[in-house]
Amino acid sequence: MSTQELLEDSLQDPAIGDTSRFQWHATPVGIAALCKEKEACLSEDFYANAITEGLAVGLDLSREERESHYSKKGLVILFYS
Repeated sequence: MSTQELLEDSLQDPAIGDTSRFQWHATPVGIAALCKEKEACLSEDFYANAITEGLAVGLDLSREERESHYSKKGLVILFYS
C-alpha cells in the first residue's frame, strides 16, 4: 500500500486524541494530525500549532519529520521518524 492509502485507511479508525484544531491518529507510518477546520490550517503557524497541541495529548513531535497530505477527510500533517 502507498503512504496515501495507509493514511486514508488509518483515518477511518478512532482517533487517539482530540484537541481544539486537530484529531490525532496513529498510522503505520507515523502520527497523523487531521485538521478539524480548514481555516485553522491555512495559517503560517499550522505546524507550530500542531506541535503545541500534540503536547496536550502527550505527543512530543518537535523532533519528528513532517509532511502535509490531503485526504478525503481534509488536510493532514504526518509526523514520522
